[in-house]
Amino acid sequence: MAKRNLPKPMSIGQTLLRYSVVMFTSLWLTSPAWADAAGDELAQHVYARPDGKDATSALTMTLTEKGRDPRVRKIILYRLDGKAGEMATLIRFTEPADIAGTGLLTLDIHDGESSQWIYLPAMERVRRIDSNRKGGRFVNSDYYFEDLRDRKVAMDTHRIIGRETVSGVACEMLESIPAKPGNSVYAKRISWVDLATMIPMRVDFFEKQEDKPSKRFLVTKREKIQSYWTVMDSTLTDLGNEHQTRLTVEKILYDRRLPARLFTTQVLEDEGAERSYRP
Repeated sequence: MAKRNLPKPMSIGQTLLRYSVVMFTSLWLTSPAWADAAGDELAQHVYARPDGKDATSALTMTLTEKGRDPRVRKIILYRLDGKAGEMATLIRFTEPADIAGTGLLTLDIHDGESSQWIYLPAMERVRRIDSNRKGGRFVNSDYYFEDLRDRKVAMDTHRIIGRETVSGVACEMLESIPAKPGNSVYAKRISWVDLATMIPMRVDFFEKQEDKPSKRFLVTKREKIQSYWTVMDSTLTDLGNEHQTRLTVEKILYDRRLPARLFTTQVLEDEGAERSYRP
C-alpha cells in the first residue's frame, strides 16, 4: 500500500490504560515484509498522541452480565510518563467495600518489558504478577493484565487494511500482529483509528480464532480536557458471553507533576500515602 500523508495527531487523553496499543493478526504472519510503511506510521502516531506528562483520573467501572444486576466500582488512576518510553500507572479501587483498597502498580520500561504488582487488602501484602500471566482477568473485569501494560510500537508489525465509519467517524483500519510469536495473549488486533485525534474508536481483539474477535472495545464519548482529547466513556465486551466492562471518566486532571515516589510498592500497600493526590 502506498504511503499516505497523515496529519499530525491532535492531543488526546486516555481511558483506563492506553488503547493506543496496536497489535496483531495471525501468528504465522511474522515477517517484517508483511508490514507497510503507512501502517507503521499510523501506529506510531497513535502511540505518541499527546496525553500529558501525567494524569490523575476518577473513574466508574460498571460490570454487566446476563441475569445479574450491574456491579459498580469506583477507581482512582494515576499515570506518569518517564524518559525513554517508560511509563508508570497506579490503580486504586475506592468503592464498594468488598474491593476498596485493592490496587495495581504497573511499571513499563523502554525495552517493552513490564512489571506488575497487586495489593489485596484481605491478604495485607503486595504480590508480584507473573509476567507470563498475560491473559488473567483483572478483578473479574474484561481487562486482561496485558491490557493494563504499555506496548511499544516495535513489538508488533502493522498494516492499514481499509477504511470504515464508526459512530459516524471515518476511520483507518489498522491490523497488527506480535513481532515475536507468544509475546501476547492476542493473535490479532484491528483498530479503527480516527485520524483527526488518533483515538482508536473501536478495537477488535482476536485470540484463538483469527476470523472471529473475542473482545470488542468501543469509544462512546470524547471530550477535550486541558487541550487533550480524552476518552470519557467506553465499553469492553466479551463477545462470547456478552459480559461487559464500562469505564466512565468522572474527572481527570493532567500535568500535575506527580512524583515518581507515588509509583512504588510501598505506596501500593499504603492507601493513605496517595490519598492527597486524588482529584
